Amino acid sequence: QVQLVESGGGLVQAGGSLRLSCAASGRTFSNLAMGWFRQAPGKEREYVAGISRSGGSTAYAGSVKGRFTISRDNAKNTVFLQMNSLRPEDTAVYYCAADPSSYYSGSDYRRYDYWGQGTKVTVSS
Repeated sequence: QVQLVESGGGLVQAGGSLRLSCAASGRTFSNLAMGWFRQAPGKEREYVAGISRSGGSTAYAGSVKGRFTISRDNAKNTVFLQMNSLRPEDTAVYYCAADPSSYYSGSDYRRYDYWGQGTKVTVSS
């Protein structure tokens, strides 16, 4: 079992920044591919970014590329999502997810076995 706890969400004005964190426990963190997803009210869950076990490979959804950065600290069992130049359309609940079976998982949410409870991000215009 893997437990994931997100933090760092909040209310921010458009153009501002937030840094989300996701702390993992229960399994060796460096054996987990990690991802961030988000879900806005009335919309389907959407892939945001993914990172490989080592952190050497990353990928982003087109809507956030160049504004968001995913990273991880395997010594601290934590994955981060740095969000800059936030827009009202980034408003959503953000979830981190873990895949213990792959070195790197992409945008398919079905590949991820474990999910956090989510942290809410609201961007005002």
